[in-house]
Formats: sequence, structure tokens, C-alpha cells
Amino acid sequence: MTARVVMTNTAIPLAAEAEEAFAGLDVGFEMLDAGSPEDLVRITRDADAVITLAEPFTREVLVQLPRCRSVTRFGIGVDNVDLAAATAQGIWVTNVPDANYREVAVHTIALALSVTRKIGFLNRSMHETGHASLALARGTRRPDEQTFGLVGLGRIGRRVATMAQAIGYRVIAADPFTTEESGVELVSFDEVVARSDILSLHVPLTGETRDLVDAGVIERMRDGAVLINVSRGGLVDDAALGRALRAGKLAGAGIDAYVGEPAPLPESSPLRGLEQVLLTPHSAHYSEESFAEIKTKALADVARVLRGERPAYPVNEIPVTESR
Repeated sequence: MTARVVMTNTAIPLAAEAEEAFAGLDVGFEMLDAGSPEDLVRITRDADAVITLAEPFTREVLVQLPRCRSVTRFGIGVDNVDLAAATAQGIWVTNVPDANYREVAVHTIALALSVTRKIGFLNRSMHETGHASLALARGTRRPDEQTFGLVGLGRIGRRVATMAQAIGYRVIAADPFTTEESGVELVSFDEVVARSDILSLHVPLTGETRDLVDAGVIERMRDGAVLINVSRGGLVDDAALGRALRAGKLAGAGIDAYVGEPAPLPESSPLRGLEQVLLTPHSAHYSEESFAEIKTKALADVARVLRGERPAYPVNEIPVTESR
């Protein structure tokens, strides 16, 4: 019986790569858009495996997929998949955690340097007038005199730490799951918030981390500090961040993730229009190399599951003998 594999978003071309990945298997591959949970169920109800960009595989959706063996996230974060429900259904959940961590780390440093060195202000003035007063750069400081704080010291956080140290920053980090000696001073979350000149977020979005940086946390940050978020939009209370930026409590922010992706950042966003905020469209992960690697690894794990094998990048645990 032909196995049916569905990519639930047509924004990323995968047909050629899928043909290569599924060579030798009896697989039919389709790319379809799901505009609603009802659409998602309709196009995946008889799928043996699905690949998702950001579509919500909730419990209500998953229980209606009797043939599904795996849900593969095209990227790192799996906050759009109900892991407990998938596990209960005997469905593998996989991601690609190691294809773009270098790109995300570079983007983190690029945002931090661009905000702290006032690149946006200087660039705009040069384009508009051909000149930029050094007054626009007021507040710029040497990295050697600043503390770069990380919330999360996983693969991306460690890479950022190495790069920040090479530039000259003092690096501290809060991560309750890390005890290894990494050359980074490990501190509590409250301490990293209080001590950091640049506070950078590198944690997944979960029930525990949603609105991790709220009004109370922002109030405890150093006056004139900068916030960087390249992880998930739900980690930050954007309204509280906007108020702090307008009031001058914080000097700026670099934001690559926002609530509601992949829909456009709405005009009502409290961050749009603020000159001290650099906004990018969740592009931190992207390079030609990382994109190709994600495609290859995501499809390879789908093929492994269809062959009855354990995936290379499981997020949950399903006994192979019980996977369908």
C-alpha cells in the first residue's frame, strides 16, 4: 500500500528533495496548504507522515489521524505540536535541531551589535542626509565593558557564548539544565536579568516559558539594557517591552520572533515604528546551506519512520515495535 506523506505548507519547495529521499519506497508525496484546523485534518486524515512548518497539530487534530506515524517539524521548535497527544497516539515527533544553530547564533550577535552600536540610526541618517552626527551613536560602549547574558545554554546558546566572548563581552548564563563547565559563568535567572547589558533568549516556548520576559522582569533589567529574542515570540510580553522602550527604560531590542507567525507582524504591534527596535522576519535560521540541510534531514527522518526504523532526531519516544 502506498504511504502518503503530506507537507502542510506550500511555501517551501520540497518535491525534488522528497523524490530523492523516498527513492526505493512506495510513497506518494503532496504539498498542501492548511488554512484552518479543519483544513489540516482534511488534508492529513489519511496521511502516514506529515511535515509541518507552523501548522498547529493539537490533540484535537492528532486524534483524527489514525494512520499517522510521524509529525516532522521543518526546523527546531515543536511548540506547534502537542507532544503528549502525539505520544499517546503512537506518533513520532521529530525536528531538525542541528542544521541552523550557527546561523541563529550569528544573527543573535548581528542584532546585538547593530542595536548597541546604533547602526539603524546611523544608516538612516546617512541615507537621508549623507551625514550622521556622532550624537546618534551616544550610548555606544565597548563590548569589554558589557555583560552579555544568555537565558538558555543549549546548542545555540553555547555558540553565542563563544562568539560573544571572542568579541570581548563578559558572558553569563542562566540554564537550570546545564551544569557543565563551558567557560561561562552560570547564574540564576534573576541574576542574569539584573546583571546583563544585553539579555538574549535561547529557550523553547512552553507553558513554563510563555511570557518569560514580562513587565516585572523588564523592570528588573538594567536601565539602558538591550533585549534580543531569536527564539519564539511568546517568550516576551511585547506590550510591556514596547512601554519600556518608549519610556527609555531599555535602550533597544533586536527581535526575530513574534506571536502569530507566519502571518505579518500587525500594524497594531507595540514594536512597529520604534526606531530603537530592529525587526527581522524569523530569518535568523536562514542560509543557503542550513536550508538545504533542514530539507535533507527532515525528509530522511520521515523515510526512516516509514521503513519502521527509529528516527535520528526524535523529540518524543515511541517503541519502534508499536509505531504504526
